[in-house]
Parts: sequence; structure tokens; C-alpha cells
Amino acid sequence: MSNLIEIKEWAGRYVAQWNEPDPDRRAALIRELWAPDGVQVLVDPPQAVREEAARLAFPVPPLEARGHDGLDARVRRAYEMFVAPGEHVFQAEGEPFALLPGLIAVRWSMVSTSTGETAGGGLDLLALDDDGRIRTDHQFIGTN
Repeated sequence: MSNLIEIKEWAGRYVAQWNEPDPDRRAALIRELWAPDGVQVLVDPPQAVREEAARLAFPVPPLEARGHDGLDARVRRAYEMFVAPGEHVFQAEGEPFALLPGLIAVRWSMVSTSTGETAGGGLDLLALDDDGRIRTDHQFIGTN
């Protein structure tokens, strides 16, 4: 993926997987976008997770979804929580850009369907394999 048009089209499909209502189409998007052993890492886990880990004297655990099945469960749950109720939709925020060959940054927002106001957002740093599929996705919530 070398030019801005390719990156924008690819990033559009990446964001679309989070909004896709059809489970079969969503699973197909995941297989298309992600390497079979791809992993998404939530870089800054929710405060409740950090507090519970600290209470138990553990380091903050990484929150990861790995492989097509794990990623499907992760994307499905985000869809069920935020999009399916009809309250929000995910959208790209600004232009995606290549940081290095095979490393793309995608900013996104979660937008209220009733007001159009941004309810949240983040930045995903996506490392791609030689076939242009996601090997690793480091997701930073609240950073866009």
C-alpha cells in the first residue's frame, strides 16, 4: 500500500468492520483485513481494569484479541455495545497516513447518531504483513 488513495480505501474498510450489522459480512471483512494470527492490543485498558490489577498487586494486563475468531468476538462486542442500539457509529477522523512502509495510523471517532457529536475516539497504529493484512493493531482510546 503506497499511495494515499489506497490507504484511504483500506482505512475505510477497517472502520466499516466496526459498523457492519451483518455477522457474515463482518466476519468476511475481518478475514480480508486481518492476518490469521493478527492481534489487537488495547494499549490503555479501562480504569476499572487498571485499579483491579493494582489492588491484586499485578501489573496492568494487556487486553488482546488474537486470531480471526478472537477479533470477530471483539468487533462483534463493540458493535453490540455501541452501534446496534442505534446510538453511535464509528467513522474515520481526518486522513489516515503511513508512518513507515507497512505501518498505518488511523484516527477514528464514535459519533452520536442523534446529535452528530463525538462521544469518543482514538488512534489505531496498524502494522501490516506482506499481503497488506493487519498483523498488529495497537489501539489508543481517547487519542485522536
